[in-house]
Amino acid sequence: MENFSDGKWESLPLKLHDSILQTLKELKFTYMTPVQSACIPLFMSNKDVAAEAVTGSGKTLAFVIPALEILLKREEKLKKMQVGALIITPTRELALQISEVMGRFLQGFPQFRQILLIGGSNPIEDVEKFKTQGLNTILGYLPKQRRTGLFSATQTQELEKLVRAGLRNPVRITVKEKGVAASSVQKTPARLSNYYAICRAEEKFNALVAFLRQHKHEKQLVFFSTCACVEYFGKALEVLIKNVSIHCIHGKMKHKRNKIFADFRALKSGILVCTDVMARGIDIPEVNWVLQYDPPSSASSFVHRCGRTARIGNQGNALVFLLPMEESYVNFLSINQKCPLQPYPPVKDVVDVLPKLKAMALGDRAMFEKGMKAFVSCVQAYAKHECSLIFRIKDLDFAALARGFGLLRLPKMPELRGKTFPDFKEEAIDTDSIRFKHKNREKQRQKWLAEQKEKETPLKKNFIKNKAWSKQKIKKDKKKKKAAKRKLDEESDVDDEDLNELLNDTRLLKKFKKGKISEEDFDKHLSSAGSSCPKLAEVDSSDGDGE
Repeated sequence: MENFSDGKWESLPLKLHDSILQTLKELKFTYMTPVQSACIPLFMSNKDVAAEAVTGSGKTLAFVIPALEILLKREEKLKKMQVGALIITPTRELALQISEVMGRFLQGFPQFRQILLIGGSNPIEDVEKFKTQGLNTILGYLPKQRRTGLFSATQTQELEKLVRAGLRNPVRITVKEKGVAASSVQKTPARLSNYYAICRAEEKFNALVAFLRQHKHEKQLVFFSTCACVEYFGKALEVLIKNVSIHCIHGKMKHKRNKIFADFRALKSGILVCTDVMARGIDIPEVNWVLQYDPPSSASSFVHRCGRTARIGNQGNALVFLLPMEESYVNFLSINQKCPLQPYPPVKDVVDVLPKLKAMALGDRAMFEKGMKAFVSCVQAYAKHECSLIFRIKDLDFAALARGFGLLRLPKMPELRGKTFPDFKEEAIDTDSIRFKHKNREKQRQKWLAEQKEKETPLKKNFIKNKAWSKQKIKKDKKKKKAAKRKLDEESDVDDEDLNELLNDTRLLKKFKKGKISEEDFDKHLSSAGSSCPKLAEVDSSDGDGE
């Protein structure tokens, strides 16, 4: 492939439209990035492209510009309601961002219009505009004669399948950072300083708070593994870190996300507490630090998270907090993702803020419930981690983790069933007595409590003891079985010996149907026992359980 050494837009072999060059000038994009100089000529010469380039390398313009150029050079103009180009993104924030960029270029082309379809808007309108059920389904709707490009900072197995399904003889582009050895395939920006810190579970939140307090005047992203953790720790940080603008975003938010995202982008400094919904493709100006409180569920997401800083040649920093038992993850990232990390010096001036977390829970039931949900969701996310050889739930210190969450008591959940935790001291308080700070919510709760007391089954029996729902169901089922057995004993004229024989025959039939015994053994047992079971020829062979 030809090397474009000067990187100016005018150096492309095919001249760009004057209006596009004018928009680039207005946006102050004087030079092309490597991924742009490599991909734009290929697209414009009717080639499919599969490009891998580090985060923040300018991939958006690498497909926006050629898409417009191809449409401008069409011999036959687009008909009314005809779709000329389709851009698919993994998140609504990235879709909004690309839509803004495309909008700037379309100002010079009144003959083209764009439409933005994102989740969370009116579903009826969306269905009428476009039917979608997944990436392969979308490909099925597209014409065979088309140009297709796929752009990502990482090329996973899923993306490789998509390349094979949707691209025709694509040219594969891998763009490396300047200063990186030719043999290297480092996937993070060269000007990114990537660190890790080892913290015990009960010390991690204290270290995070101390770090954020020491970097108040910078712009920071803090990633958590679940929506519930964002809700809980985000609220806590709002109280614990003064005079800083703190925003929270996660996947369960709908319309609110757009405004929060726009507000944070406009800030000079502040903290955005978020899940991986903000990990891919999002361009937030001047992010100084990306902090990962929890390692993501997949290694590729780690790279995408880090890529929210050090974009387009700027300096940036990233820090991941790891438990002592997770330190081997550093070596794993270096090998698996070509993402080297260096140790971060111990955070200074760390103070214990966990008593304040407990005080917040005692003062507001909403905070108490958020903490419990966050803990449960964190444990469940840990159990599903892609790298299960390192992140093993059986090695997790639940007591230390609960202390780190500032919990008043441990929740009822399957992962804790049958275990004792002498290292965790529950607060000497009836947690049902904790009231909502919000008066209307507490009023509704009290009304619900009163209604439960009036019911036949007292509330105290089912709820105040904080029994797990699963245990309540098991107890209920046992009662039903006992009642049914008593009724059978009273009404049945079959004696115990006949009943046992019938049960044995039923077990034997099940074994035969599952292939555990042969037909010969089955007949032998039946004839020797004088079985009451029907003969094999009479067994229902229709589909279904039949047992």
